Order: sequence, then C-alpha cells, then structure tokens
Amino acid sequence: MSTDTVGNGEPPLPERISLTPAEDGDGWVARDEDTGIASQGPTRAVALENLDEAVAGYYGGGTEPTPEDLAELGIDPDANSSGSLSDSDLFE
Repeated sequence: MSTDTVGNGEPPLPERISLTPAEDGDGWVARDEDTGIASQGPTRAVALENLDEAVAGYYGGGTEPTPEDLAELGIDPDANSSGSLSDSDLFE
C-alpha cells in the first residue's frame, strides 16, 4: 500500500483487506493487511467504514474530538489530562 495520499489530499484507503466474522459471532472485523490496523462493526459495511477511519488516523488524518464528542462518550475534558508515561503506574 502506498503511503501517498489520494489525489484530493486524503490518506490512502486500505488496498488489501480481510473481512471476517467476529470471534463471538456478533459483528465483523475488517483488517488492513498492509498496516495491520483492524476495526470492527455490527455489519460488514460499518466494519469497513470504521477501518477507513482508523487507517486515516494512522496516517495523521481526522480531527480532534470536540467537548461535545467527549461528553457523548461520558468523558469530562476538565477531569482528564495528559501526563508523562513515566508518571503512570500502568507502564512500570
């Protein structure tokens, strides 16, 4: 897969894709065989759309979530901050 953007400046779309049923049988898993990026969805179409979005993010595409996006996910932006990985107990 080329890392060049599509003619309109968008990141490249996946070229070699595998599409398989999820292990639990509830949905589909789409995987870009060139990058190893995978995504899932309740239908094949949604799994492929999610994969396109994930690959775009891999190449630096996408936008930062808005405060409204975060609130919809139950995340309070004021209660979250980035810190150093060395300050985290998770990465000891």
